[in-house]
Amino acid sequence: MTNRTKQTHGVILIKGVTEMSASAAENLSQSAIDQLEGGFPDEAVQLFRAAFRADSECVEAYHGLIRALRDAGRQEQSIGAALALVALTPNDPLAHTALSVSLQHAGHLPEAEAAEIRARILEWKIQLQSPPGEDSPL
Repeated sequence: MTNRTKQTHGVILIKGVTEMSASAAENLSQSAIDQLEGGFPDEAVQLFRAAFRADSECVEAYHGLIRALRDAGRQEQSIGAALALVALTPNDPLAHTALSVSLQHAGHLPEAEAAEIRARILEWKIQLQSPPGEDSPL
């Protein structure tokens, strides 16, 4: 085997692991959603965290974790998860909206309003980037 062949196989292997991890994260997130819908937010929190271990950039798992923590009454942890999501996806209006909702539930109203304003500004920027006459992706 040449170095190039080894390198090619390594890339294929890494790609396969990434795809498998993403799939595992999706499956764990779906199980977590089922637990959340069933009224078991603490169990959902554990499953969403397992989804992160499978794929640290699984945005859906962040959104689910934020909600599960709020439902479990862990408001400050929910804010922490929302801040992590904002750091991961700083231009996503939904991340800022999730932060705003978590801040509201924790009673941090001025900060919640600021996060919601950031979400609206990001939405407007996305709308302005859309070609005229087309619906915005939001």
